[in-house]
Amino acid sequence: MDRRQKKTREAILQAFARLLPQKSYHKITVQDIIDAADVGRTTFYAHFETKDDLLKELCQELFAHIIDTAMDCTHTHGLYSDTDAPNSVFLHLLLHLQENDRNILGLLSCESSEIFLRYFKDSLQELIRVQLISRRKEQILNETSVVEKIALQKQTPVPEDFLINHISGSFVEMVLWWLKGGQKQTPEELDHYFEAVISGIL
Repeated sequence: MDRRQKKTREAILQAFARLLPQKSYHKITVQDIIDAADVGRTTFYAHFETKDDLLKELCQELFAHIIDTAMDCTHTHGLYSDTDAPNSVFLHLLLHLQENDRNILGLLSCESSEIFLRYFKDSLQELIRVQLISRRKEQILNETSVVEKIALQKQTPVPEDFLINHISGSFVEMVLWWLKGGQKQTPEELDHYFEAVISGIL
């Protein structure tokens, strides 16, 4: 894709992102999008087959950045370019949300928020699997005695996918609660609350 095509594609994505806080996703038409982006219908369809494809790409763009940087412990975004990245992956996510790049908070609280919250939850699951569940398993294996390991094996295990779904759902609900409450808590406070809730689960 050449520079001009990338610029056009980005203009469509930005126009769509501007429309979403103003109007329900289901009421936004392709005509609304091409008018806002100032492109032709043929140009729109050259980049996106449907409005749903556009939504999927927007969500991937929005969430991929914060998820990918949270996976990268060496990441030094402008948020903490002068300090070390936070140890908590959840604090890292909350700091990115607070920065509100590309109006992500507006989209998570707009009339069509359920769509974005679902994509957000799905995006979180691999991060939780890698950063939390796998590391916790490794820690337990390293710290547990032989007798304790035998006892643990006899317990009925909670399926990993159930645990990941539960934690990702809880995090998304916390973010939604935070937004509805006017973001009165700092990301550090929210991280502390969330850690207190999930530590018992893990």
